[in-house]
Amino acid sequence: MKTLKHFLILTLIATFTISCKNKNAEVKTVEVETATETTKALDPNATYAKAEFTIEGMTCAMGCAAQIQKKITKMDGVKSAKVDFDNKLAMVEYDEAKVTPASLEETVVNVSDTYSVHDMKTVDDFSTAKKACGADCKGNCCKSDKENPKKIACKENCDKACCTKKAA
Repeated sequence: MKTLKHFLILTLIATFTISCKNKNAEVKTVEVETATETTKALDPNATYAKAEFTIEGMTCAMGCAAQIQKKITKMDGVKSAKVDFDNKLAMVEYDEAKVTPASLEETVVNVSDTYSVHDMKTVDDFSTAKKACGADCKGNCCKSDKENPKKIACKENCDKACCTKKAA
């Protein structure tokens, strides 16, 4: 039994010694595409339009909204896209010659069957205007007006749904 223990210990030591030899590692340089989006060549003579629409069916900001935003941004002719998960709102600036509202809707629906587009409209400016805080506005996003303490307004950096209003 004692001999068997010594034999196993010597076998383990020999195995570790042989397997842990320092081999000359080969260094390879691999080009990796970075996560930053590549800059698209935008046509300076193009006519750009802005569209806003509601997206129903999103369940999370990191997965759903980010994935939809990424797909829209990759469309040829899209200058910029932002999907606001909290407000279920997508804001897209696109080249009218290359992109149509129907193609935007098709792109969103193709990401997943659970998403649906509603209230598609062309706008002059995106609806990020601040409004006065209402009774439903809770938390520390509001500030009181020094001249009129009863009047409460949203802070400039507040991005809560209660401090933004949609353009009519």
